[in-house]
Amino acid sequence: MMVISPSMLGADLLRLGEEIDLVERLGLTWLHLDNMDGHFVPNISYGPEFVAAMRRKTSLFLDVHLMLEYPRRYLKRYAEAGADMITVHAEAADEPADTLRAIAALGVKAGVALKPDTPPGAVEALLPLCDLVLVMTVEPGFGGQAMRADCIAKLPVLREMIRRTGRDIRLSVDGGINRRNARRVLEAGADVLVMGTGLFRADDPAGVVRDVRAAAEACACAR
Repeated sequence: MMVISPSMLGADLLRLGEEIDLVERLGLTWLHLDNMDGHFVPNISYGPEFVAAMRRKTSLFLDVHLMLEYPRRYLKRYAEAGADMITVHAEAADEPADTLRAIAALGVKAGVALKPDTPPGAVEALLPLCDLVLVMTVEPGFGGQAMRADCIAKLPVLREMIRRTGRDIRLSVDGGINRRNARRVLEAGADVLVMGTGLFRADDPAGVVRDVRAAAEACACAR
């Protein structure tokens, strides 16, 4: 089943409680929380305390994306804060296989992310340790960027890699997704769409969700 994971990076930070209420009214079940350290990416966002605040507010699935140079030193704090899934980057300084094992040991689902210029093969050996692969279709660090269309070509390759494992691994896409390009991303093999400004800053968020769900149904019927 397709999942829309609203990115709080695109939400109104002065109205976060109301934004979460909106997500729940729309019938969505995930929240995507981007955590940045100012080193791995050229921006700083929130940390474990923000995740804990989200957990106090909602029971939604917290999809936590760590854009950190050394994520392993913070894994326990994010798990204790209430993360349901922690995704780390294949390009981070910490050895990714060890980091993914450490996440699983904390009882949290584990994901691995790829920057736009990183090839799919970089995560093939990591798939047995993953519950999710996240393909970045913008350079990570800032919301509101336009999607890099060339990154979509990774999705069928990754979908086939996942199929060969025989495991139930989600394939997520993050960066510039909106109601106009969602179908293309779904047709390429994604089943989790991270949507920030394309959802929260839309004139009709409910209409966005309807359109994306309709696109997902059409893709499912065509398979």
